[in-house]
Amino acid sequence: MASRAPGRHALRSVSANPDAARTPLPPMAIKATIYKATLQLADMDRGLYGDHSVTLARHPSETDERMLIRLLAFALNVPDNDTHGPLEFAKDMWNADEPALWQKDLTGQIEHWIDVGQPDEKRLLRAATQARRASAYSFSTSTGTWWSGIATKVTRARNLTIWQVPAEQSQALAALAQRTMTLQVTVQDGATWVGDGSRSIEVTPVRLYGDPAP
Repeated sequence: MASRAPGRHALRSVSANPDAARTPLPPMAIKATIYKATLQLADMDRGLYGDHSVTLARHPSETDERMLIRLLAFALNVPDNDTHGPLEFAKDMWNADEPALWQKDLTGQIEHWIDVGQPDEKRLLRAATQARRASAYSFSTSTGTWWSGIATKVTRARNLTIWQVPAEQSQALAALAQRTMTLQVTVQDGATWVGDGSRSIEVTPVRLYGDPAP
């Protein structure tokens, strides 16, 4: 006996979930790549000497250049003690409510908020309101354009400091990136040398706005 060809009734018996197109898929976890660094710091300008072992969670979209600027910002701002809390790497590339680095005291008060990149004026003003001190490190060739667009909009933030790392210097720093790094960081008279034992990069951040750290 010949089999019966499926008709309209048979087709109706296979129905799709009407909400399938409207149901959002669960967010995919973005996995970080873990980097470890030992910074051998000799900051003659601040009288700070010592080794700092740090772990960086690198977002898939983060470049070597940006990661090394985060390390540089850590070296230039690490406090001489943890009385007001340690300086730590935050999760700005996962959570827009966090900076690249921050220092918080035992009560949760943000002592120092540090952004890396080119935040807009609203973010900078919010950071200056939330933290006792706020800083930003820009390293792109477009820093001049970015800063000229917001310079007059952040003048009421008296606790804000903006730094420019010349693009050719930040690009040179990127060559030092390794999954495990031991870097010598020497600071003297506003200039910083970062080396890995075989090469040394001179970095001289330029202060665009604000007072230097107390």
